[in-house]
Amino acid sequence: MTKVTLAIENISELITVAGENAPRMGKAQGEIEKIKDGVVLVSGDKILYAGNKENAPKYEKSDDFVLIDGTGKTVTPGLIDSHTHLVHGGSRENELDMKLNGVTYLEILERGGGIMSTLRQTKEMSEDELFEQAKKSVERLISYGVTTIEAKTGYGIDDFDTEMKQLNVADRLGKELPVEIVKTFMAAHAIPEKYKSNPGEFIDIVINDYLPKIEADGRCKFCDVFCEKGVFNAEDSKRLLEAAKKHGLTPKIHADEIEEIGGTKTAADVRAISAEHLIKCSEKGVDELKEGGVIANLLPGTSFNMGDGIFAPARLMIEKGVPVAISTDYNPGSCPTENIQLCMYLACLNMKMTPAEALVGVTINAACAIDEQDKKGSLMEGKLADITIFDAPNINYVLYHFGVNHTDKVIKNGKAVYESK
Repeated sequence: MTKVTLAIENISELITVAGENAPRMGKAQGEIEKIKDGVVLVSGDKILYAGNKENAPKYEKSDDFVLIDGTGKTVTPGLIDSHTHLVHGGSRENELDMKLNGVTYLEILERGGGIMSTLRQTKEMSEDELFEQAKKSVERLISYGVTTIEAKTGYGIDDFDTEMKQLNVADRLGKELPVEIVKTFMAAHAIPEKYKSNPGEFIDIVINDYLPKIEADGRCKFCDVFCEKGVFNAEDSKRLLEAAKKHGLTPKIHADEIEEIGGTKTAADVRAISAEHLIKCSEKGVDELKEGGVIANLLPGTSFNMGDGIFAPARLMIEKGVPVAISTDYNPGSCPTENIQLCMYLACLNMKMTPAEALVGVTINAACAIDEQDKKGSLMEGKLADITIFDAPNINYVLYHFGVNHTDKVIKNGKAVYESK
């Protein structure tokens, strides 16, 4: 008889998101089983059983056995934030007044603000200073139920040492805090000033100089690029991502955030694992994502904060069979929030996703967007015991009662790492 180290019993609503370790799309994105009086059994860092009480196996308690009463609680897989710009210097609260006075994101950028401000602050701060700042964000993310975080570089761009500094901090966060950090290389996040007239020249530098170093370093799993008007065009984005594949990095792409310039076709052409933002994605773009097998990683908090009322067409994507993930896009400019529960609510309110679809978007589909689906994203025997417990009777209540933190406990690798006060 297997010894159990942790048991959660009497669960009011258990949502395992069990099934194939593959993205859920179409109707399947919203088809989740809600188990009443559920039980989760953990042995070490792995799930032993998750399901109804009647079928739960008898078990032997370990010496350090922990029992959690799930009465009145909702239990789900640990939430996954599959798109963040976690490590950065400073903040940009000074831009709020500008936004309120009608200054656009691209205009703020042209004035030396926006990402350029963050580049300067990130370069100036030490690794220790960046770590202490990012640590607060990681702790907030965990408190909202997040157990795995994707973190991008991209605030060094043509200063490779700063790119590596961000990477070092992300690596340290994953080692010192109870969370896994999946790392993405994104030097092509903005055009350096000296390459404004020839962005392709900078892409050449990233391809020929940076990518071999990133491959040798071995810590990044993905390569991302900002394919957007005023940043990198579709042709240069494709060149970079094709080169990244040769260096062992899986493509991701920021696409159609502000204007549609061919990012979805590029995503399909390079077989990107995910395309991010997609606020201005057309029906043709949705079809291209479907054809390319690309996950749509949507960031409703960014749309909300931009204030123009335009959100990615999640409903159309789901209807056409494109799997949808939901992330915070935590960053110091366009979306300075770690509240993934709020982003799930905005996905429901403004993108017309159901609570079930939103939950799938931050569990199994998010896991697939960072290629972690074999270990995470659902509560199934043999998977890591990453579990979020909400102080709410059902998932609908979590997203109905918005603007507050419903997290009761967070379990990472079978151990409690957060408990509400």
